[in-house]
Amino acid sequence: MIMYRPVGTEELKLIVESDYREFPPRLPSQPIFYPVFNERYATEIAAQWNVKYNADHRGYVTRFEVEDTYLEQFEIHTVGAGYHQELWVPAEELETFNRHIIGKIQVIGAFSA
Repeated sequence: MIMYRPVGTEELKLIVESDYREFPPRLPSQPIFYPVFNERYATEIAAQWNVKYNADHRGYVTRFEVEDTYLEQFEIHTVGAGYHQELWVPAEELETFNRHIIGKIQVIGAFSA
């Protein structure tokens, strides 16, 4: 399944360091990893939230593929409009999640203030 993740510059640097193969571990204050199901929603977060709240006022949209059968264990959460759908992956599961990414994480959008 194709998924999307809005990220800031610091998270993107860590993705690049992994050769675009994995998302970095969550911070202690971040118990959940939230990949989203559509580019529109990811773009809204990157362009509105990341640009506003990140120190460098930049946000990025990443696209990646994850094995369908692996994702079936996670409940889909709609957190706003009907297209605001995301998975809630516990932080302790992120290393396993990364092993189920097919290919590389792509940066498909960049936004700044």
